[in-house]
Amino acid sequence: MSVAGPSGQDAIAAADAWMADNRQRLLDELFDLIRCPSVSTDPAYKDGMDKAAALLQARLARMGMADVQLLNNGGHSAVFAQWTGAPGMPTILVYGHYDVQPPDPLEAWASPPFEPTLHADRYVARGASDDKSPLWIALSGLEAWLAVTGGLPLNVKVLLEGEEEIGSRSLPGLFVSHRELLSADVLVSADGGRWRPGTPSVNTNSRGNIGMELHVQTAGTDLHSGRYGGPVGNAAMVLARMLATLHDADGRIAVPGFMDGLQRPSNSDYASMEALGFDEAKFFAEIGAVPGAIEPGVRLLESLWLRPTIEVNGLTSGYQGVGGKTVIPATASAKITCRLGPGQDPVRAAEAVEKHLLAHCPRWATAEVRRSRGGTAAYAVPEDDRFLAAVERVIEQVHGRKPLRVGVGGTLPISAMVKEHLGLETVMLSYAIADENIHAPNEFFRLSSFDDGLKAWVRALPELAKA
Repeated sequence: MSVAGPSGQDAIAAADAWMADNRQRLLDELFDLIRCPSVSTDPAYKDGMDKAAALLQARLARMGMADVQLLNNGGHSAVFAQWTGAPGMPTILVYGHYDVQPPDPLEAWASPPFEPTLHADRYVARGASDDKSPLWIALSGLEAWLAVTGGLPLNVKVLLEGEEEIGSRSLPGLFVSHRELLSADVLVSADGGRWRPGTPSVNTNSRGNIGMELHVQTAGTDLHSGRYGGPVGNAAMVLARMLATLHDADGRIAVPGFMDGLQRPSNSDYASMEALGFDEAKFFAEIGAVPGAIEPGVRLLESLWLRPTIEVNGLTSGYQGVGGKTVIPATASAKITCRLGPGQDPVRAAEAVEKHLLAHCPRWATAEVRRSRGGTAAYAVPEDDRFLAAVERVIEQVHGRKPLRVGVGGTLPISAMVKEHLGLETVMLSYAIADENIHAPNEFFRLSSFDDGLKAWVRALPELAKA
């Protein structure tokens, strides 16, 4: 297959015109995808996962991609397709994920979480920003080129994952079993995010992640707090004391061995932080928080992008209903995640946290740590990567100035995995923005970002072809 239509700037202009003519249809079909409640962590949402995958398969086939199929390694399936009609040109692996976080707490949403609702310049729904709009924009860029030229400027493979929000558990196995099918020159991720509205930026690194649950028990059942209070231990209190040992009084991580291997930020890292002109007071005001929790001697952006964390994500113990109940909780549990900085090994970091917690369990209680997944290392694209330079040229074309390089405080599991298993670097071209309530109630995506993203992905394909 070869490109049969216009080429060069004529092709870009034709693709832009096609985007304008089809904008409403693209939005309507995106909203159908968002309506699929594709929550990967909860088996109750299996139908939503299946519907989302089927919708993506249908779209890829309809727009002219070949080998459309589901790849499965025992978990939620990934959707794959390819177009390889450009011999001698680079091959990119375009990545996105169709799974989303749970919508809870439902009462905090201003509109139904899986019904895209327009509010002035944005639409609100779970998955609107992370990652359904960005991946849909990337597919739209491919569709525009296929529609107006009959082909693509380079070879493209598409991998749309269904497990990103649960640590990409199946991906390593897929990379092993489908190594040739997924081979490429670079992974181009539609996942990620821009820094702030009006600030052109490109992501160059992301933190790693590990997850675990801590379970504590002090008796065989909850007990009457009057009859048993005093001689019997309280699991909720034990849990609280154990968790409090994870940090010192100044907020520093106090787990021996956890920080092993952590690399210091480079001069270029600090230069990128300085270039943003970051308003720290505004940062705290926007989220209703008060400064002071950051560890001493660490810059705020360094803390967000490059420093590790240990966070408690949820606590369960005792009576949670209305009013009071005078019991001594026999069990307590905490959900914990740790973001990892460059150089940290996920397995060693998890072992350090587990060892520390168990060492602080009193002799009259029992504790168990259950790791929820193997973990993901931090990732950074090389500063001189030619595909990164191509993405920066695209952003400059769309926004009129060179983008700033920024980090991602979150984790993109695929970046470290694809580097380990396929030897690929990751560059990111996402039109999500960091302030869009990702993982929180009232997640949203801007209509202006949708339009800018369409322009960028139209231009990305020929620029990546030249890299």
